[in-house]
Amino acid sequence: SSQWVQLDRFIPNRSAMNFDYAHYMLTGGGKSKENPGPTSPSKDQYRYLLAETLDMNRTRILAFKNKPSAPAKAIPHDISYFHVRSKPVKPSRHIPQTSEKILDAPDLMDDYYLNLLDWGSSNVLAIALRNTVYLWDASTGSPSELVTVDDEIGPVTSVSWAPDVRHLAVGLNNSEVQLWDSTANCQLRTLRGAHQSRVGSMDWNNHILTTGGMDGKIVHNDVRVRSHIVQTYRGHHYQVCGLKWSPSGEQLASGGNDNLLFIWDRTAASSNNSTQWLHRFGDHTAAVKALAWSPFQGNLLASGGGDGDGCIKFWNTHTGACLNSTDTGSQVCALLWNKNERELLSSHGFSRNQLSLWKYPSMAKMAELTGHTSRVLFMAQSPDGCTVASASADETLRFWNVFGTAKLVKPAPKTNPEPFENFTRIR
Repeated sequence: SSQWVQLDRFIPNRSAMNFDYAHYMLTGGGKSKENPGPTSPSKDQYRYLLAETLDMNRTRILAFKNKPSAPAKAIPHDISYFHVRSKPVKPSRHIPQTSEKILDAPDLMDDYYLNLLDWGSSNVLAIALRNTVYLWDASTGSPSELVTVDDEIGPVTSVSWAPDVRHLAVGLNNSEVQLWDSTANCQLRTLRGAHQSRVGSMDWNNHILTTGGMDGKIVHNDVRVRSHIVQTYRGHHYQVCGLKWSPSGEQLASGGNDNLLFIWDRTAASSNNSTQWLHRFGDHTAAVKALAWSPFQGNLLASGGGDGDGCIKFWNTHTGACLNSTDTGSQVCALLWNKNERELLSSHGFSRNQLSLWKYPSMAKMAELTGHTSRVLFMAQSPDGCTVASASADETLRFWNVFGTAKLVKPAPKTNPEPFENFTRIR
């Protein structure tokens, strides 16, 4: 019987061999010179890489099996080379859920269409309580009475600080506007003839006081001259309850009880066509009172609708596009932007009477501030941008540290010191 014989030779695998290379090596091509000439490290490296490319760095001539597939490259020790460094996440600040201070505001009128609260950059808060305008110095906490008007011309329907924060405009129920020097505690003049009924909204653009009336008219008043009416806009059918100039002073936003929102361009102020608005938006289904221009994007406007609408809408006022709309579920009474972060604060009516803080542009709700027991009609922002005052129909004034700390805020820009310097007596 035959038996297996253990042989001592291997049979080469021809398919795994390079015959040209084998012939070259067997005929002495692989022998190095005895006395090679001087070389440099770079030349040696070049020769090695060339031989590696030509597969000539092998020590064996015969091959008995196919070469295994090349292993995956090892992970380098310096793994941080491949690490994508992400932007550090800013720690979220603490947002107090309760008000820092509560002041009584007796006789505050429960009227959605009025604007009875304003906080000047001299850190003095003006608030109208029926026929009386009070000033509250936030730095000292001391209140004072500026003016009490007669019942025949009252109540006070709007207040607005001039850019110099020394002078205050006081809109009245009888269609007049009084200009007061808060430092000297005296009245400078009365603006008459602009409207036929109460003045519920006002805003300043340098020396121009823009007023909105229950008659639907918007009037630009140049307070430096005797004939103060310089331009009238006619677009609203019912009372104008919201007026806000853009930070650049180039565009004016107006909202009315006719559910309309208008954008007016300042360059058209000299034209004779008083109905030449830039944009006319009819997307809200209730009165538009809450208006707020973005502090970080000049053509971005936020608007809020009243009861029956409850939406916050964002507008590109250059193109006229509605960028977003968020249903808040309740009447939007006022809007304020955070000057330091892309956030928006809204105040509301029934049913929660809350303040809501939103992240922009995602409109994710960051916080909900409760405490008021009736609708939060008015809001004003401190000069440093951090504290918000809210006035409610529950006849309280509450202060909220909702926008961070003062050390993060840049100082307010300087403004024209004396827009009323030509006036020395009541006219």
